[in-house]
Amino acid sequence: MLEAIKIALNLDTILISIIVNVLVLTPVLWIAGRILVGGSKARFIDALWIVILGTVTGAVFSAFVSGIIASIILLIMWLGVIKHFYDCGWLKALIISIVAVVIFAVISLILGSIGGIAIFTIGI
Repeated sequence: MLEAIKIALNLDTILISIIVNVLVLTPVLWIAGRILVGGSKARFIDALWIVILGTVTGAVFSAFVSGIIASIILLIMWLGVIKHFYDCGWLKALIISIVAVVIFAVISLILGSIGGIAIFTIGI
């Protein structure tokens, strides 16, 4: 019975996703956590575990379920992991997530602006 079930998990993709997410999301989530819950609750290793567990859980869950309902469930799962590791409530976990997105957007905008300027000066 179990042999008949095929799971669409690509381990290479999951590994690359974990590495990229750790490099990109961990510092952003750590900064957002330190801002909102303080340094004693938001350690860098906590942010690292949040990203690793969220990425792996999301990849495995997405192999079985897709669509808007799956996205909502994944959001709740990510918030639950943040809630657990940063020892906060659901609302604070949501606010940490929103602040992390804003921090990521600002950093991306700054790096994009610097990169855009560098591209134009190289061509001249």
